Amino acid sequence: MPARSKRARRKAGSEKKSPASGNLDISAVTRYRLSERPSKVSLRALGKPLRAGLSMRRWLEHLPDVLAARDLRALAREIARRRRSGAHFLLGMGAHPIKVGLSPLIIDLMKREVITAIAMNGACAIHDFEMARSGHTSEDVESALADGSFGMARETGTFVNLAMVEGAKRGEGAGAALGKAIARARLAHRRLSILAQAQRRNIPATIHVALGTDITHMHPEADGAAIGQTSLADFHLLANIVAKLDGGVFLNLGSAVIIPEVFLKALNLARNLGAEVGELVTANMDFIQHYRPSVNVIERPTAGGGKGYRLTGHHEIMLPLLAAAILEELRGPEK
Repeated sequence: MPARSKRARRKAGSEKKSPASGNLDISAVTRYRLSERPSKVSLRALGKPLRAGLSMRRWLEHLPDVLAARDLRALAREIARRRRSGAHFLLGMGAHPIKVGLSPLIIDLMKREVITAIAMNGACAIHDFEMARSGHTSEDVESALADGSFGMARETGTFVNLAMVEGAKRGEGAGAALGKAIARARLAHRRLSILAQAQRRNIPATIHVALGTDITHMHPEADGAAIGQTSLADFHLLANIVAKLDGGVFLNLGSAVIIPEVFLKALNLARNLGAEVGELVTANMDFIQHYRPSVNVIERPTAGGGKGYRLTGHHEIMLPLLAAAILEELRGPEK
């Protein structure tokens, strides 16, 4: 019997019953009772209608108990609980929180002894200085780049670079060097400087610089040896801070690369030298969840125990919400 052609075989196959032929008998499907099925959302998780005049505590209680709202409240509870027990709260940050007006809020959390240490990248330190000196910061990069004037403010390049040079001579880290310089110069808005206020309150504040990434590196006062020396000193200081972070909290606020990388190495160094740093609560707060914060802040440091949180949204909204929730938790239940 001659073999059938491919076309004939396809035609024959098409004559068999297909799912679209209407001959599938669904009367025999296996079903279950809705009451027996586990569900992700129940009545107790639903949000409550809001009304004008609610206290912050009541407002938080009206949020749905799902996803980010649940994580916000859970993170606030954990931070409050761990601070009450004496564990430390390390805030890592990029430049954006300062650019969206959060310096006063961060300084207030330092005053209230909620935040016990600060780690920032180089850009964050520059915006901190500019706010302290002039009460304004953040230029229009696109328009300034066309003629090469971007980042060329004389006062910024001179002050920040010379602070590093002087700090290197004294054997200081970059954070202490710049914070002391801002305070010593009695800059008009020094009360808005996170670095200066950290120095005033004896709160360790570190700066972690990647050479070539900051506008100050374009200025003739830039001294690579001083920048490297003071930044390395701050890395060692950060490792010492992290060595005491057992059972504590690390929040990364808006740094996509530098702070997550530096934190991971500081954690590894601390553990390598024998420090027991476990059961951490970590959180990444940004409007996009990037790779490095996800693995270096959330996943890897808590792999052996602890909990990581991802809170996605605008810093100028999310950090005040978290801060308010923390303060409510620290205040205790209403009577």
